[in-house]
Amino acid sequence: MSPTDVDSLTAQVLWAVFALAFALGVLVRQSHFCTMGAVADIVNLGDWSRMRMWALAAGVAIAGFNAMVALGLVQAVDTVYGGPRWLIGSALVGGGLFGFGMVLASGCGSKTLVRVGGGSLKSLVVLLVMGLAAWATLRGLTAVLRVHSVDRLAVDLPASQDLPSLLAHVTGGSVQTLAALCAVVLGGGAVAWALARPEGRHPQVLAGGLGTGLLVLALWWTTGCFGFVPEHPETLEPRFLATASRRMEAFTFVAPVAQAMEWLVFFSDSSRTLGVGAVSVAGVLAGAAVSALVTRTFRWEGFQDVTDMGRHLVGAVLMGVGGVTAMGCTFGQGLSGLSTLGLTSLVAVPAILGGAVLGLRFLTWQLERQA
Repeated sequence: MSPTDVDSLTAQVLWAVFALAFALGVLVRQSHFCTMGAVADIVNLGDWSRMRMWALAAGVAIAGFNAMVALGLVQAVDTVYGGPRWLIGSALVGGGLFGFGMVLASGCGSKTLVRVGGGSLKSLVVLLVMGLAAWATLRGLTAVLRVHSVDRLAVDLPASQDLPSLLAHVTGGSVQTLAALCAVVLGGGAVAWALARPEGRHPQVLAGGLGTGLLVLALWWTTGCFGFVPEHPETLEPRFLATASRRMEAFTFVAPVAQAMEWLVFFSDSSRTLGVGAVSVAGVLAGAAVSALVTRTFRWEGFQDVTDMGRHLVGAVLMGVGGVTAMGCTFGQGLSGLSTLGLTSLVAVPAILGGAVLGLRFLTWQLERQA
């Protein structure tokens, strides 16, 4: 493959990513898919409908990704959620901070993007502050604090941290066979639980859950198969094209916001190139905006008062710091990471949910105190 062919394929990958992200923006806005909203519905109303939507998406993603592993198309170790280093401290602390922050900021990274597309100026402020906090946690002051604190609370494993690889190491079995088993048992189990009650079979729940899970899988295939070059002409090494991590990537919406801001700031620097993350941010924004305009639900929205603004700013900082520290948000760890069955993801997701519950309890306490 020549350098020209690689450039052409990179462009095709980025256009495919934009199309998938655009579809996700439309779907999330129309189906009201939201992890924080799902937790809030349970805590405040006892309604499990959106949690079943989320479980359906997770089950489809787990089953699909591990089916691809079983077929030999991808490997979890080629993702940022694989590898032998189990970042348990980062997952717990970062996940908790992100979960608490997304409640204060009225939504996670993906929901913030969708709301910006729908005309929310306060979500735009949240997005910018979250991006700055994430940028600092990737490369700045909070990055140094992260590396010298929670990142050190890790365990080095004898194999890649995804469950099929660990089980294969312990049992001596085949990773592909065990991945197929995980796809059926864990992925199928999550889908079965989601569909077990009538609210899980509501058309909106089915569309949001199934569609989101399939879009996550489509992006895994795009970056891991379509965009994979076995021998790059410049380095003669394998390369996953257009990914900042040089590995397979799927949807995540904290670090990519920082990457998009960095690309805009250093636009004139020819060494800076667009990647999967930044393009996915643009795609979700565009999809949500088009959806809002077509359905005539686009509305300008601002902060209610100074207290409302302060709460959202604190939440945005916590999301930026926590999302990078945990290596993902409700999409990054909650769906993309969880689909690989990596141990860090299996710790980060409960930490995010726990942080969200604490955040909701905190807001309730504040309201009661004011009353």
